[in-house]
Amino acid sequence: MTTALITGSTAGIGAAFARRLAADGHNLVLVARDTKRLREQATELHDRHGIEAEVLTADLSTEDGIAAVEERLARRRDGVDLLVNNAGFGNKGRYLEVPLADELTMLKVHCEAVLRLTSAATEAMRERGRGGVVNVASVAAFVPRGTYGASKAWVVQFTQGAARDLEGSGVRLMALCPGLVRTEFHERAGMGTDNIPKWMWLDADKLVKAALADLARGKSLSVPDPRYKAMMGLVKVTPRALIGGVTSRTGRKYGPK
Repeated sequence: MTTALITGSTAGIGAAFARRLAADGHNLVLVARDTKRLREQATELHDRHGIEAEVLTADLSTEDGIAAVEERLARRRDGVDLLVNNAGFGNKGRYLEVPLADELTMLKVHCEAVLRLTSAATEAMRERGRGGVVNVASVAAFVPRGTYGASKAWVVQFTQGAARDLEGSGVRLMALCPGLVRTEFHERAGMGTDNIPKWMWLDADKLVKAALADLARGKSLSVPDPRYKAMMGLVKVTPRALIGGVTSRTGRKYGPK
């Protein structure tokens, strides 16, 4: 049986990855900040699917939290075959409305933690000649929308570059770029969602199914929904100045109230 480590596993896309991978027979290492929720999740997945679910409490906005997960990923005994870097969050407000400390925390979680955990995992995977990493980014990576979009753009560029560098090693890396998914993400950020059209929302379980299929195909970038693929196609042929204006107005219309 293979082992998958998932950060931010207790809610949203991370929880959907945990459900799907457990159902497929993978043992899990579940990583999040809330020990109680982690233990409840581990028990449920073990009882339902008969897999082993290890709990690792870690806050990836801290040095100790990142180091603890690095150590687990670097272990050669009972190593990790699939890493899902899913932990992340959003800040409510425009540039200069959000405290700089909060912006720096976002960069630590979205960029530094992703870099360090991917590096720890792929070093061990390359020695074994197999393994995979899914770094959860966002379609926000392709439009100019503040620190969140910028951090996710870094995830995409880093992941695709690392994937090229590791070609032929047996290790696959993929950046996953979902659109809007109904999770705790917006609630935790204090963002209202009632004014977002229903057609823009994605189902987390369907998203994960499509993402894992793209990883199996060897893709380094996954936008797993036809609606968002069409939107990203339009973004590619639209002048950047126009995109900036549209995304700013759209953010005010469909973003947090």
